Amino acid sequence: MIVTNKKPKIAPLTEQYSINLEVILKIDVFVAQIIKAPNFDNFTTSDVRSSYITLSNDPSLDPTVVRRKLYAELLKLVKKGWLNKKSTGRKGSTRFSKTELFDPEYLEALQANKSTAKYFKEEKQKNLIAKLNHYKAELLLNIGESEAYKELYSEFPELVEEIQPQFNKARDNNTRILGKIRAIEGLLEQDKSVEKI
Repeated sequence: MIVTNKKPKIAPLTEQYSINLEVILKIDVFVAQIIKAPNFDNFTTSDVRSSYITLSNDPSLDPTVVRRKLYAELLKLVKKGWLNKKSTGRKGSTRFSKTELFDPEYLEALQANKSTAKYFKEEKQKNLIAKLNHYKAELLLNIGESEAYKELYSEFPELVEEIQPQFNKARDNNTRILGKIRAIEGLLEQDKSVEKI
C-alpha cells in the first residue's frame, strides 16, 4: 500500500450524492460568505453571529434570535456532511469544523445566485412601482376628464348626445385603470408578505 500526503480529490457534493438542492439553497447568504473563508474553521455559533451582525449592518438584530437562526443554518450543513459538530457538554461550547466534503466553490456560486436573484427582484419591484405611478397619474387624468364632462353637461344640457358617449368612455377607462392599479398593488403586497417569511 502506497501512502501519500496528498488529499484525495473529492468530487463536488452534488456529484457525490443525490441531494435536495432546495435545502442547500436556503442557506443564508451571509452565513455562506462567513464560513467559506479558508481561515474560518473550528468556530462557534457566537463567532458566526459576530461576523453576521457586522456584515448585515442592521442595528435592530437581536443577538439571541440571530444565534438561534445561525445554529439552525449550521445544523443544515452538519446534516449534509459539510461540517462536524463537537460538543464539550458545557453550554455554548459547541464547535463546528469543516469536513473534506465542505465545498466553498458551491457556497460562492450560491452567493452569486442569491445576489443576482436579489438584483432581479429589486428591478421587478422598481418596474412595478413605475407602472403603478403611471396608472395612478392616468387615473387622475381620466377622473378630471369625467368631471369636466359632468360640468359641461350642467352648463350645456342640450349637448347630451355628444357628451354622454365621451363621459361613458372616460368612466370605462377609469374602471380599467383602477383594475390595473389593484393588480399591481396586489403583486407588491404579495412580495412584501413573502419577504417577511
